[in-house]
Amino acid sequence: MAEPLKSMEEATPDPNEKLVKVFDSEQESEAMVVKGLLDSAGIDSDLTSASMVQDTFPGLGGMILLVRQEDAQTARNLIAEQLKAASDIDETAEIDISGEPPRTA
Repeated sequence: MAEPLKSMEEATPDPNEKLVKVFDSEQESEAMVVKGLLDSAGIDSDLTSASMVQDTFPGLGGMILLVRQEDAQTARNLIAEQLKAASDIDETAEIDISGEPPRTA
């Protein structure tokens, strides 16, 4: 039988546990995508605003993803695999619209 979906509260690690930062981004949307990736892999994570440390590091902003210490390496590996896969897709390839034949060396 399929496991019931966790509510947002259940999918967040207990703040009393040892939590480790595995990802940070200045863009909330990017952090939300990575959180979704971890959630889909069954890794509970906590998305926290980096602005909470403004007193210590003025000008620092963005989002931080925290996971349980025992899940940290798995989470980092998963994030690294996805970043590598995304960088392998060349979305910035140039398209020649001049109509001239390509030059050969």
